[in-house]
Amino acid sequence: QAPIKATCEDMSCKTGFPEDVHNAVVSRSIHGGQPLLNVRFRSCDGNKKIHFGSSEPEDFRVGEDGVVYAERSFQLSAEPTEFVVFAQDKETQQEWQMRVKLTPEPGASEKDQRKIEEIIFPWQQYKHSSPLKRQKRDWVIPPINLPENSKGPFPQELVRIRSDRDKSLSLRYSVTGPGADQPPTGIFIINPISGQLSVTKPLDREQIASFHLRAHAVDVNGNQVENPIDIVINVIDMNDNRPEFLHQVWNGTVPEGSKPGTYVMTVTAIDADDPNTQNGMLRYRILSQAPSSPSPNMFTINNETGDIITVAAGLDREKVQQYTLIIQATDMEGNPTYGLSNTATAVIAVTDVNDNPPEFTAMTFYGEVPENRMDVIVVNLTVTDKDQPHTPAWNAMYRMTGGDPTGRFTILTDPNSNDGLVTVIKPIDFETNRMFVLTVAAENQVPLAKGIQHPPQSTATVSITVIDVNESPYFVPNPKLVRQEEGLMAGSMLTTFTAQDPDRYMQQTSLRYSKLSDPANWLKIDPVSGQITTTAVLDRESIYVQNNMYNATFLASDNGIPPMSGTGTLQIYLLDINDNAPQVHPKEATTCETLQPNAINITAVDPDIDPNAGPFAFELPDTPASIKRNWTIVRISGDHAQLSLRIQFLEAGIYDVPIVITDSGNPHASSTSLLKVKVCQCDLNGDCTDVDRIVGAGLGTGAIIAILLCIIILLILVLMFVVWMKRRDKERQAKQLLIDPEDDVRDNILKYDEEGGGEEDQDYDLSQLQQPDTVEPDAIKPVGIRRLDERPIYAEPQYPVRSAAPHPGDIGDFINEGLKAADNDPTAPPYDSLLVFDYEGSGSTAGSLSSLSSSSSGGEQDYDYLNDWGPRFKKLADMYGGGDD
Repeated sequence: QAPIKATCEDMSCKTGFPEDVHNAVVSRSIHGGQPLLNVRFRSCDGNKKIHFGSSEPEDFRVGEDGVVYAERSFQLSAEPTEFVVFAQDKETQQEWQMRVKLTPEPGASEKDQRKIEEIIFPWQQYKHSSPLKRQKRDWVIPPINLPENSKGPFPQELVRIRSDRDKSLSLRYSVTGPGADQPPTGIFIINPISGQLSVTKPLDREQIASFHLRAHAVDVNGNQVENPIDIVINVIDMNDNRPEFLHQVWNGTVPEGSKPGTYVMTVTAIDADDPNTQNGMLRYRILSQAPSSPSPNMFTINNETGDIITVAAGLDREKVQQYTLIIQATDMEGNPTYGLSNTATAVIAVTDVNDNPPEFTAMTFYGEVPENRMDVIVVNLTVTDKDQPHTPAWNAMYRMTGGDPTGRFTILTDPNSNDGLVTVIKPIDFETNRMFVLTVAAENQVPLAKGIQHPPQSTATVSITVIDVNESPYFVPNPKLVRQEEGLMAGSMLTTFTAQDPDRYMQQTSLRYSKLSDPANWLKIDPVSGQITTTAVLDRESIYVQNNMYNATFLASDNGIPPMSGTGTLQIYLLDINDNAPQVHPKEATTCETLQPNAINITAVDPDIDPNAGPFAFELPDTPASIKRNWTIVRISGDHAQLSLRIQFLEAGIYDVPIVITDSGNPHASSTSLLKVKVCQCDLNGDCTDVDRIVGAGLGTGAIIAILLCIIILLILVLMFVVWMKRRDKERQAKQLLIDPEDDVRDNILKYDEEGGGEEDQDYDLSQLQQPDTVEPDAIKPVGIRRLDERPIYAEPQYPVRSAAPHPGDIGDFINEGLKAADNDPTAPPYDSLLVFDYEGSGSTAGSLSSLSSSSSGGEQDYDYLNDWGPRFKKLADMYGGGDD
C-alpha cells in the first residue's frame, strides 16, 4: 500500500487505470478509517496532478496516494459491494474511472466463523450426606464490547447464557433491564430455550454508551433456579460525527496597533464522539485570511484551545477595519486522512485608538458679532480627524488659550460635524471693545496614543469684529426710590427721573419721556426734562399701594435706527398720616337676654399704621341715656374691647349700640361706629335657642325676609281655599232647600261631565232657572248696590223672538212652583247665584239662562235658530221649533 508511482516503460504508455474492474477480498466487519485496498493508476507524465474520488463518498474515500479508506464502520453483506473510483487531471480536467468490487472473506457464515461465547450461571452443589452446603462464588462476567452503527445482519448474536442444570431440568431464560424489557425496549432479545442473546438493530454510542442487563433462569413452573447475573454491554465509539462549532460566525475585536501575541478571541467546536478517543479529539487551524494586507498571516490559532492571537504587527484601522478568518476543526487529532472536519468564520474588527489628532482646516478664522448680543454663534471652527467618527478618539474638544481675559466667549462642539462653535456668553460693548483676537486649541476626548504628538495644525487664531448697534437708553438709578408723605396735593412737583443713552458714536437727538404704567393715575412726566408731578392726591391706603410702596413705570426713547427705548421704575414710599378714623369690627354681634353670660368681644380696625393706629380707646356715648344704662364697655387690650349688659335682663330684639373709638395718632382721630347687637334667649352654654339662632348660624336679612314672605303667601292661599270651600258648602245647602220632592225631575235632566253613581248624583235645583226680571227688575234697584254674584248691568244682545207656543205643562208648572217657593222663602239664596260661574258675557249668541222668563210661556220667542246649532241641540229644536207642532 505504498503510494503509486507514475511509470512509463515503453512508448505505448497509456495514462489511466490498468483495469476496468478491481476485485478485493476484505473482512466482513469494516471499521471507520480502515484502509481497504490500493488502486493502481498509470501516468505517463510524472508531473500530472491527479485527484481521486469515490462514487460513494459517505462509505469510501480515496486518498491522493490511491489508498481507499472506509469512511464509517459497517458489515459487508454476502453479496459483493460495488462502487466506482475516478481519477481527474487537475490541469486538463480529464477523468478516468474504475469499478471496485469488495467481497467478504470466504468461509462459513458469520455464525460459524465466530464462536459464540458462553456464559454459564454459577451453580450450587448440594451434599446430601451432610447438612452443610457449599455455594460456588459468582463469576464476574467481563463486559461485552459492541461497535456502534453495525450493519448487521440482524438479529446479531452476542453471547449464549446457559445453566448447567439444563441437563436435568427444562429451563427458560430471560433478560431484563434498559434495552430489553425497559425503554428503549426490544434492542436485546434472548432465546428462552437456548439462551442465545442477540442485538436487533444498530447501536448509537452518542445516545446510550452502555447497557446493563440481568439474565435469569427459571424452571417450567417459573421458579428461579439460578441467581441472576449481570451483563454489561459497552458500545464502542466510531468516528461517525463531525466537529460542530458552537457558532457559525464568531465576532472578535483587536485594537489597532496591537503588538504580536495579543489575544483576540477563542473559537470552540464540539464533537459528539467519545472525547477520550481520537474520534473526539479536535484540532484547529486557520484556512484563510481576508484581506491579506499588510500580511497574509496576521493571526494564528492554538490548535488545541482555539485561542486566536496576533502574530504580526501593522494593524491599522484607517487601512483595514475588519479581517475575516476561515477556521477549521478536525477530529482524529487533526489527521487530514482519517479525521472529519468542519469550518466556521471568525470576523475580527480592528477597533480604533486615538492615533490621529484633530487638525484645523485653516490657521485663522474670521467672524463678527453685534454688540450686546448673547448666545450668538460667531465662528464655526472646522477640523479633520482620521479616527473613527463619533468615538472618543474622534470627538474634538476646543479650548481658548488667549485673547479673552474677561470670559466673554466659549467654544461648544457640534456632535454631528465635530465643528467648534465660538459663542458669545457675555454682552460686548462696542464703545469698550471693537475687536477680539482669540487663540484656540483642539484635542480629543481621550489622550493620544503613546508616541503620537500634536501637530501645529491643532491650534488656530480667531479674529472677531464687534458691530455697533443702536442701544436702548437706561434710567439712572433704576429703580428710583422717593419718600413722600401721603396727602400730597395734585399739581405738586415730586422728582425728576431721567435716562442716559450709551451710544457715543451715533448722532442722535435728546431722549423723549413718556408714562408707561401708573395704576392709580397719580403722576405725569415732562417729555423733555423728565420732571414728574402729581395729578391727584397720594393716598397710602389706596388699593394700588402695597407695603407703603407705589410703583410707576416710565419710558425713555431715542430716534436712532431702529429706534430704541428703555424703561425705568419709580418707587414712591408713602409715609402715613392720621387721615383715617378707627371702626368697629365686626358690625353685628349676638348676646343673651340675661346678665350672664352676655359678653361681646369687639375689635377696632384702622387703615392707618403705627403710630396713627392703636392702642385704641373705647367708650359709649352719653346720648341716648339708654346706651350707658343698658350697656357697658371695657378695653381688654390695645385693639380689643368687651361689650356686655349692665342690667339684669334685656328683652330679646335687635339693638344699635354706638361705640366711640379713638386712635393714638397726633392729633387723635375718632369715630362713632354702630354695632348691631341681637339679643336672644340662651341656654346654659350661652347659645341662642330661638329663631334668632338661625340668623346667627349664617342666614342673612334678605334670606329671612324671603322666608317670611313665603310663609305669608302660603297662609293666604290656605285661607282663600277655606273660604271657597265654605261658600261652596253653603250654595250646595241652598240648592237642596229649593227642590220640591214632589216635582223632582231628575229622571228628565242629565248632568254631563259627571260619572256619578246613579240618580242620587243628579240632584239638580231647577228652581234656579227662574226669570230674573220677574222677581227683582234692575230698574228698581238702588244705584250702586249690587250683589257680588250678580251679572254686570249692560245691554243684553237681542235675539229673534219666537212666536208664542205652548210650553210643556209639566216643566212650566215645575218652574212656577219653584219660583213661588223661592220668593216666599226668606232663607233662600239669590236666584241665580249658581249661574254666575256659567256666564260667558255679552258676546255669547246663546245668552244667559237667567234671561228666561219665569212668568211667561215663551210663546212669543223664535227658536228656529236651534236648528243651526248642530245635532247636539236637535232635541231642543224639535221641542221648541217648527211653529205649532
